[in-house]
Amino acid sequence: MRILVVEDEVGLAESLRRGLSADGHWVEVAHDGHRGLELALAGGATGGGAGYDVVLLDLMLPGLTGYEICTRMRAQGDPTPVLMLTAKDGEYDEAEGLDSGADDYLTKPFSFVVLAARLRALARRAGAPDRGATLQAGDLVLDPQGRRCRRGAQEIELTARELAVLACLMEQPGRAVAKQDILDVVWDTPHGIDPNIVEVYVSSLRKKIDAPFGRRSILTVHGTGYRMAPDGG
Repeated sequence: MRILVVEDEVGLAESLRRGLSADGHWVEVAHDGHRGLELALAGGATGGGAGYDVVLLDLMLPGLTGYEICTRMRAQGDPTPVLMLTAKDGEYDEAEGLDSGADDYLTKPFSFVVLAARLRALARRAGAPDRGATLQAGDLVLDPQGRRCRRGAQEIELTARELAVLACLMEQPGRAVAKQDILDVVWDTPHGIDPNIVEVYVSSLRKKIDAPFGRRSILTVHGTGYRMAPDGG
């Protein structure tokens, strides 16, 4: 991902830059509100770039606050996902951040593992297909909005979480989807949950959408997660 970090605490900003870069991301840093807004709107220091995948935005900044930056980004039609960081804690601060257009909110101090998971989730949601669209793999059809699934003409009853896990896989047919990525998307509070819980839901899905029909649509990708066969198995 291309990530913009706007943080006036130089030590923290550098720590974030190093950690995110070590995870394979391209990171740019600004230490004040005006420079942060300039980079966010330009898409990078060189201007005219591809834009950022996520903006990591501190709340209390010199020049412009995180609230002001986010509000101006949205006013200019910039949809880049924003994860707001703050030392403040309280529902009114969180509400104000979200009302200004932030997509998520994280209170300092925070775990880097949690931060990285939140960033991945934001980037995925920004690039995800329309969750209201009907998904299809061969004769397997899923209507996420209507909460209906069928194989050919046969309706299949799924729980809400089974449906969400299946949607994650059907949105990316043929591509390996990591257990942690499924966890981040489907569970509202994925932090601290064992990613192996995904195995339980995949096993249940296989019993409902594959076994009765003699199919094998959800494939295991060892060391990673799962892959949906584009032809529905």
